[in-house]
Amino acid sequence: MFIGEAPGADEDEQGEPFVGRAGQLLDKIIEASKLVREELYICNILRCRPPGNRNPANEEAANCREYLDGQIATVNPEYIVCWGLIAAKNLLDSTISIGKLRGKFHQHGNAKVLCTYHPSYLLRNPAAKTDVWKDMKFLMKDMGVDLDKAG
Repeated sequence: MFIGEAPGADEDEQGEPFVGRAGQLLDKIIEASKLVREELYICNILRCRPPGNRNPANEEAANCREYLDGQIATVNPEYIVCWGLIAAKNLLDSTISIGKLRGKFHQHGNAKVLCTYHPSYLLRNPAAKTDVWKDMKFLMKDMGVDLDKAG
């Protein structure tokens, strides 16, 4: 299960998560990680786009939490990837920076949770792609796939 922040303009228009520029980058990350998008459940902390595409307020995230918890209960994932601080902060009820959350597993229910940078952050800070790739290799190795040896 992949969890993002909130729908952007493209997502609002198409009714699908991660379909804009950040979604195209996420697609490349998924493919490089030997995953298949159609086999992933992708959702957001928020159900709708905040005005001005601003970060969601705590109250807005709290209003959508029951729906998110329902999605997690239905999917019952073994792994959850939180893409960005907003997703990580809300799912894990944490105030720790994304830089300190990444690189290790956290727990949410039965799921191992990995936190990493949001694809939109990578569009603005391409150097962070190296960190996300390390995170994805860490995730996939735990799932039994060594991306250094995968062909």
